[in-house]
Amino acid sequence: MTDSSTSSPRSAAPIDSTRPHQARLWNYWLGGKDNYPIDREVGKRIMEVYPEIADVARQSRAFLVRVVHFMTGQGIRQFLDIGTGLPAVDNTHEVAQRDAPESRVVYVDNDPLVVAHARALLKSVPEGECAYLEADIREPEAIIEQAGAVLDFTRPIGLLLLGIVGNVSDEDDPRGVVRRLVDALPSGSYVAVNDGTNVLGVNEWTPAEATARGEALRLCAEAGTVPYHARTPEFIESLFEGLELVEPGVVSTPLWRPEFPDIEELQPIDSFGGVARKP
Repeated sequence: MTDSSTSSPRSAAPIDSTRPHQARLWNYWLGGKDNYPIDREVGKRIMEVYPEIADVARQSRAFLVRVVHFMTGQGIRQFLDIGTGLPAVDNTHEVAQRDAPESRVVYVDNDPLVVAHARALLKSVPEGECAYLEADIREPEAIIEQAGAVLDFTRPIGLLLLGIVGNVSDEDDPRGVVRRLVDALPSGSYVAVNDGTNVLGVNEWTPAEATARGEALRLCAEAGTVPYHARTPEFIESLFEGLELVEPGVVSTPLWRPEFPDIEELQPIDSFGGVARKP
């Protein structure tokens, strides 16, 4: 079994159990137990105004499984998962190593609780490797430098940015952050992005801030979580500029290559994503 971990110079931040954290809220909505009372309190209030958040959480996890399986099918054996969140069922290395035991995975998160749980619970099979970085997506060069201890950046890599770009404010230039990460990848790599949106049910009579999703974002901000910026499918598609989008492009998360063929039974949710190849 091969596992390793490393941290950036910013990794000494203590765990704050008095304020909700996105990763722990996500864990609560997925039915997990790795959360604090404040996370459960805020998570329950959000579910009361926006019950669909539990579907968003589950569908985002299912999207991860399909994406990793797709990438291994394209020959990808290295993965960089930024904004990994707390361990759940079917984590990136578990999916990848079921298909290809030699797969290497580097998990990145900026929450010390997430990294501590990952080190304790996410164990590689002997043929592969897992590593855990405590780092911030807004410091892509530091992530790439540290990930280079495990991943070979001369060979294709699968970059996973699932539910994380929404944490990057416009002032921090999310497009530029993603571009700097993509620039470090070799040709033949794949990039997956999905993030929360706030476009369903929005019209001239019901602006985004007046929707249930808008109210949920307001509650999160009031509770003191890291601000989350729900954007548009067009914005998410712009993150793939210069890459080759694979079919079906950027779509609502459940509609991206669903596992059963009757796509008409699937309902779109306010979470959009896609996968692209670096030429």
